[in-house]
Amino acid sequence: MILENVDDAVIAIDQQGEIIFFNSAAQHYTGLSEKQSLGQSFFQCFQWQETLCYLSRTTLDEGRSISSHEAITLRTSGSQQRQVSVTVSPMFSTTDPQQGAVIVLHDLTQVRSLEEAVRHADCLAMIDTMAAGLAHEIKNPLGGIKGSAQLLQTELEGSRDLQEYTQLIIRETERINRIIEELLDLSHPRKARLESINIGQLLVEIVTLHKNTASNHDILFIWQLDPSIPEITGDRDLLMRLFLNLIKNSCEATTDKNKITITTNINTEYHLSLPGTRSTPMVQISISDQGSGISAIELEKIFTPFYTTKTAGNGLGLPICQNIVADHDGLLQFIDRPEGGTQVKVSLPLFHNRITNEIDKGK
Repeated sequence: MILENVDDAVIAIDQQGEIIFFNSAAQHYTGLSEKQSLGQSFFQCFQWQETLCYLSRTTLDEGRSISSHEAITLRTSGSQQRQVSVTVSPMFSTTDPQQGAVIVLHDLTQVRSLEEAVRHADCLAMIDTMAAGLAHEIKNPLGGIKGSAQLLQTELEGSRDLQEYTQLIIRETERINRIIEELLDLSHPRKARLESINIGQLLVEIVTLHKNTASNHDILFIWQLDPSIPEITGDRDLLMRLFLNLIKNSCEATTDKNKITITTNINTEYHLSLPGTRSTPMVQISISDQGSGISAIELEKIFTPFYTTKTAGNGLGLPICQNIVADHDGLLQFIDRPEGGTQVKVSLPLFHNRITNEIDKGK
């Protein structure tokens, strides 16, 4: 049946409010099974959803279609919440009066995430020209300063006190140069070099690199990897840089004797559709720590270049991470966990026809 396979939740009720249809998406959205729902009173099953009940009752009483003007929070029987839009329409037959109503719930969670990603991408696009021009303008005189300091250090050989000043100048010019290189990476990232990648193996390699840091703080890594996930297509070096940065952030945020959980799974709920390609589910990589979490204000700013909460950070790491994910047609999300800590979700296409075609052309 067509309605069984649509992404939106579809619920049909008769004129007395009894549920007569409850599709698969409705079961997923609400946490209620078809067996639990069919034949039950809609207004009893969703008594805690005041807006949903009001819209449905209005349609049954007045026989007109009605929609929510704003997103409503759909609370499941568990602790999960989902932002949805609601449309309720009367159900008529060709001869009989109104037979009931059809409630359609459209998930806005992914839409909001995409809107957020677009907003951050626009922010990065605005600094591209400025970043490239500024970086080149600074880089040229910076080389002269470093060269002069090195020459002066040679002339001051034997004067340890004065050489400390020249060493300081050289160190600081090198630090500024690293920032400029990252700024150039942000404004003009290199073209991706594509290959097949085992994402689970890549994550294990990265955690191995962080083993010393983790052992010093007695951090325990919990693995929940789906072994059935096939290899994905992407740039190994860029994805290595992405997850190195994200896992490093989690290690720094996690207090001693705590856990970092790394999970991979196929997220069949959302699909990527690009012109000329078939729709594909997403591989979701989740990194959850038990740190201090991230506030709503910080969530709004974390992808802004030069914004950082670290004393030694330059605020370019996460914007670069976002660029890498966007270059792979993926999605990067930061979520403040109710139980404490931060969850980072990276969603990458499971099958990527566009990228695969590029690989084939390069052979």
